[in-house]
Amino acid sequence: MSFSSMSKQQVLEVAGDEVGGGEEVMELIPGLPEEVAEKCLLHLPFLYHRLFRTVSSTWNRFLTVSPAKFPSAAAAAAAVSLSLPFLFAFAFDPASRRLQCQALDPFSRRWLLLPPVPGGAAAAGSFAVVGLPRRGEIYVIGGVEEGGDKAVRSVAVYSAARNGWEEAAGMGTPRGYMAAGEVGGRLVVAGEDGEAEVFDPEEGRWAPAAARRGAAVARYDAAAAGGKLYVTEGWAWPFERAPRGAVYDAASDSWSEMARGMREGWTGSCAVAGGRMYIVAEYGEWRLKRYDEPRDEWRMVAGSGVPPEVRRPHVVSGEVEEVGGGRRRIYVVGAGLDVAIGTVSPSPAIHGGDDERVDWEVVKGPAEFAGLAPCNAQVLYA
Repeated sequence: MSFSSMSKQQVLEVAGDEVGGGEEVMELIPGLPEEVAEKCLLHLPFLYHRLFRTVSSTWNRFLTVSPAKFPSAAAAAAAVSLSLPFLFAFAFDPASRRLQCQALDPFSRRWLLLPPVPGGAAAAGSFAVVGLPRRGEIYVIGGVEEGGDKAVRSVAVYSAARNGWEEAAGMGTPRGYMAAGEVGGRLVVAGEDGEAEVFDPEEGRWAPAAARRGAAVARYDAAAAGGKLYVTEGWAWPFERAPRGAVYDAASDSWSEMARGMREGWTGSCAVAGGRMYIVAEYGEWRLKRYDEPRDEWRMVAGSGVPPEVRRPHVVSGEVEEVGGGRRRIYVVGAGLDVAIGTVSPSPAIHGGDDERVDWEVVKGPAEFAGLAPCNAQVLYA
């Protein structure tokens, strides 16, 4: 939440609906310039915001202003750059059969247990999870009731600013086993039946989207990048036919067939980092590949595969912003919440072009997480 381009009074006016007019505005941190005080408060761990908001009414208003409410796109973009990327991992506890969510602090490398996910009894893998990194929100969408085949339309949203969950508007149609992603700041959900709908978080409501025509695409993996949602069913044994894939373009509200090279080379789980699409291959050494759109091919990233101590099942996620110097960061969360953090850096190309190299480090999960099986991971800036 960078307010470097805004005065303190402008910041408080953004949250003016919550306070009465005429209340005296106090300094955030007495004796410090506003720009310095703001940057200090921006790096308070989000999990303790409730405590810090009790310090003063001024701190309370500052910490409750969402980047989505900023009057300019530049201020919202600065909010992401000055916030910390927390990794949120969703996993099933084998003892309770309930869905848990933990957040990995990027500084301390410690896991923080978050409030229980509402309606966390849905069958594993049947629901969709979509993060809105710039808003600091995660949506858990639909799913199939545990032990049955009834799909639900419910949606729960987690806010990092509040460190809590609340119910959001339900989908127009109950859905389970769907593809979903953020496209242009909105949530796009596509069912296997070809029907789709879009959620606007500002308006808080769903609207129908163009239906996908042609043969059904059984969801294998999905990714959102460049204003589009990519859905692929991937390769499946036995290899009786080439995989199908579809692409939703938000600008034109239309579907098209996925490019041949993309769908045939999509052989793993996809993460979008710094605007680029990467997959962690399911076979061999779990090598990292990047999609080259002009060539319509997945190009191998130099460096080793995911470290072997990170075991299946695994999920992947990436930071939406570059981390400096053209670098990008990818997370692979494995069994027991062991995490491989891959930093992708530009690398001189042998034959010219835009080559990259990945270097990995591993953050071991606590012993008490040994039985947890991850089902989704998201990166939020908090």
